Amino acid sequence: MSDAASFEGELAINVEGLTKSFGGRKVVDNVDMQVAKGEIYGFLGPNGSGKTTTIRLLCGLLTPDAGHGTCLGYDIITESPRIKLEVGYMTQRFSLYEDLSIRENLDFVARIYGLPNRREAVEETIEKLNLKGRADQLAGMLSGGWKQRLALASCIMHKPQLLLLDEPTAGVDPKARREFWDEIHELAAGGLTVLVSTHYMDEAERCNKICYLAYGHLLARGTAQEVIAQSGLKTWTVSGSSPRRIRKLAHDLTGKSGIDMVAPFGATLHISGLDEAALERAIFPWRNDDDLSWRQDDPTLEDVFILMMNKASDNFT
Repeated sequence: MSDAASFEGELAINVEGLTKSFGGRKVVDNVDMQVAKGEIYGFLGPNGSGKTTTIRLLCGLLTPDAGHGTCLGYDIITESPRIKLEVGYMTQRFSLYEDLSIRENLDFVARIYGLPNRREAVEETIEKLNLKGRADQLAGMLSGGWKQRLALASCIMHKPQLLLLDEPTAGVDPKARREFWDEIHELAAGGLTVLVSTHYMDEAERCNKICYLAYGHLLARGTAQEVIAQSGLKTWTVSGSSPRRIRKLAHDLTGKSGIDMVAPFGATLHISGLDEAALERAIFPWRNDDDLSWRQDDPTLEDVFILMMNKASDNFT
């Protein structure tokens, strides 16, 4: 059943068969996607997997070679200029003026959008994003977290219906990341639809839905729990008497038939496979080792992410 069946009449994005090539290489290959209004939708995948291109296609910022659909009720091909007016786009790289203050940067953005009552709009945005105490500080003097908050403020000043976030918290400390996500959830609660690409698993888990893209192909989608369940992955966690013992075990198990992934997590290993019986046979010789403690666990989203990365075919090669 298509995702659209669950959200008929409430979709912000509904597209089918999106395909895009650059230089003869398909970077997006026959992607279907539905995103509900007010949803936070996360895009995961390795670098070069087509995440940013897909997001741009979904909202009419790029024209697909094939495929069709709507964004915010507008046709992504014939009505893309109307979509652009309703989109806020926050890139990974800070792109505002470092020699202007927060207030001056926001005033500049307000002029670009031709906002009526410009000064009121600037002050309202400063208040909304809790920037008042730093409004006259130069952007170049801000920490990464405050720059991120300023960038977000500039994206929502014109009250878009759709917000695009391209790895928005790269290089930001954990406290600032959490505060940023609290802001995103508050905006979404007000009806804003958010598309976000990220490499952070904890951020992916804060999205309402996620999808996994690998080299142009959509491999999985749903809630984080659904994506984990769909993977069919079985995982054992093992701890040892010493780090050396765990390193040796990782070496011994890597590449064994029935084991699809061996991944260190601090003082433990996650040992995973898609065939439960084959996995059990592979680890059996070590199960009674007194230096090792074994337990069967649910796989994490990161386990699934690593497995998909290992199995994906790079379309550059």
